[in-house]
Amino acid sequence: MIPRLSLNLGKLELANPVMVASGTFGYAEEFGDFFSPRILGAIVTKTITLQSRQGNDPPRTCETPAGMLNSIGLENPGVEAFLRTKLPVLRKFGPPVIVSVASEGRPLEFVELARRLSGVPGIAALELNISCPNIKSAHPSRIAAQSAALISQDAKATYALVKAVRKIWRKTLITKLSPNVTRIADIAQAAERAGSDALSLINTLSGMCIDIRTGRPKLTALTGGLSGPAIRPVAVRMVWEVSRRVKLPIIGMGGITDAANALEFFIAGASAVSIGTANFIEPRAPAQIIEGIRRHLKEHNIRDIRDLIGSLKTL
Repeated sequence: MIPRLSLNLGKLELANPVMVASGTFGYAEEFGDFFSPRILGAIVTKTITLQSRQGNDPPRTCETPAGMLNSIGLENPGVEAFLRTKLPVLRKFGPPVIVSVASEGRPLEFVELARRLSGVPGIAALELNISCPNIKSAHPSRIAAQSAALISQDAKATYALVKAVRKIWRKTLITKLSPNVTRIADIAQAAERAGSDALSLINTLSGMCIDIRTGRPKLTALTGGLSGPAIRPVAVRMVWEVSRRVKLPIIGMGGITDAANALEFFIAGASAVSIGTANFIEPRAPAQIIEGIRRHLKEHNIRDIRDLIGSLKTL
């Protein structure tokens, strides 16, 4: 028996349910020495903004128990340079390219990005990164207009933004949610009502590390986003909660390092998974996880990955 791994996320067709998370896979060519990116279900780009960003000042990463803290600050070349120099490289690998986008302070920047990317060949879907905790606006006065981090913490703001982008973007639209909220399912439902085709969760948890020798934060930006195995139980719980409240497919992420971790997310209700911090530890992790999922399905006589989605037994 050869298990079926293919599925759809909205209008997006995936050969398998394993993709790589934004900001953790570069522009794919960096991983060519370890495995062919062609085998991935999809590639999610580093988050793109309208203008180029240098990101936050270093140090902007530090190791934590069972994870890492980062405050990169969405370093990227800007949308025009991305289209000119990065997208052609990504397109040559074959898997669907999902472009992650964010604003530097004005929600309308998401709409402008959607308009600029709409109709561009080789872009299969848009991921709205409304939940990055590590960006400071180049225009502090604009923060009052609603920062990207705050959008994901407010159901009404999430609804308004997703609806505005939905009017422009006709392909698959994915909304990336923040765990730094009290009721993540409420935000998920707002995105669903506004027209999102799928949800990504979770983004990083806000955290801080302090150097006890100097008494200073280890990150120049003071705080950053916690990722890695330490956050996996939180991510699995949130995927389960959201899956019970929405009908949208969910892309689960947060501390997935092997196939067993990925299978937890499917059972909890995720339709696909995204590999992030594990790429820094073991560059072959996505390929190993794809093979591990296939082996698990075969060993347990599960013919279709979709039969595993949401199969959690609570009694």
